[in-house]
Amino acid sequence: MPETIGVNVTQSKEPLPAGVKLPIYMDNHATTPLDPRVLEAMMPYLTGIFGNAASRNHSFGWEAEAGVEKAREQIAALIGCTAKEIIFTSGATESNNLAIKGIAEMYKERGNHIITEVTEHKAVLDTCKKLEKQGFRITYLPVKADGLIDLEDLRNAIDDQTILVSIMYANNEIGVVQPIKEIGALCHEKKVLFHTDAVQAVGKIPVNVINDNIDVLSLSGHKLYGPKGVGALYVRRRNPRVQISEQQNGGGHERGMRSGTLNVPGIVGLGAACEIAMNEMESEAKREIELRDYLRAKLEKALDYTQVNGNMDHHLPGNLNMSFVYVEGESLLMGINDIAVSSGSACTSATLEPSYVLKALGLGDDVAHSSIRFGLGRFNTKAEVDYVSDKLIDVVLHLRELSPLYEMVKEGIDLSKIEWAAH
Repeated sequence: MPETIGVNVTQSKEPLPAGVKLPIYMDNHATTPLDPRVLEAMMPYLTGIFGNAASRNHSFGWEAEAGVEKAREQIAALIGCTAKEIIFTSGATESNNLAIKGIAEMYKERGNHIITEVTEHKAVLDTCKKLEKQGFRITYLPVKADGLIDLEDLRNAIDDQTILVSIMYANNEIGVVQPIKEIGALCHEKKVLFHTDAVQAVGKIPVNVINDNIDVLSLSGHKLYGPKGVGALYVRRRNPRVQISEQQNGGGHERGMRSGTLNVPGIVGLGAACEIAMNEMESEAKREIELRDYLRAKLEKALDYTQVNGNMDHHLPGNLNMSFVYVEGESLLMGINDIAVSSGSACTSATLEPSYVLKALGLGDDVAHSSIRFGLGRFNTKAEVDYVSDKLIDVVLHLRELSPLYEMVKEGIDLSKIEWAAH
């Protein structure tokens, strides 16, 4: 996963522009701040309305249950399903696990083949790897250079043992939105269930489970300005009726699919966040696209040898993943330590490995290492974008002054033709 950078801040001695306060948060794909309106909706359930939603014998339980059922309606309205099709979980990782393992277990008599893609979130990839050890056959579809899967690859991968296809709606690193409606239609044509990890898409772009031919969908509170530790799973009730084996036993809550005392304040917050997103999605997306395009234009005008990663025609509004070639990634991040963004590398076993998503697009290690993911969100301003772009331009120009590779490229030397001496 990309490594979020920008916590310990060295305050600049220069006066800050009006409306800018450090550190600046531009990592909204990792998590979003809680919307104050969401906190307001949650507060009564953190204090006076503290009942267990499963307590059916008194008013404390009834009040808690009413809050939960209202949230179910709010979430259902956002994604176009019925309230009874919403199952509450602790977040998208649990939702993905429950969906994939639960379907694999329930339908194993029908087949043992599951299809996903190489750029999925680890919550899907690691779940599939676990099932491989249990004898399931997993196909990991490649992506094209723009991050989209090839529908013909999917069609060719489906066989008579295929029980599930799991393809994410929008990618958390490069913001690319897959052709979900077409994927779902193909799955339904082949009588295969379709699950999507829609964590990054729900609340940002229009998602409708019926129009998109989705059977099972994962979503999370903290990616749409709701609280952490709460999520949901949409499970289709008819045409087809999806059955999922519970992965957590005890009490048979949530239509028997997910036992455990419900996180009432979190659920109420998730519901409120979904209602706000539904009402403000169109205007918010427009504003984020304008900020993103402004940021991109400023960077591209001032810097050469940059590249935008991922298909920008099928894209999340607030996402921009850019590579700044001939700049050493770690040095770049250290230079912008008052800005929270994500890098194209992750700390694994004390070594910096390039992002597997960027590698899947065909990017070399050097380009992947120089990549930055900007996650613009609801509370970012134009003044912040100006500060971030100006700071980044200064740092990149400074680092390139120190880079012999950049100097050689500017002189017209083809680096691929150079034979480097080994020491």
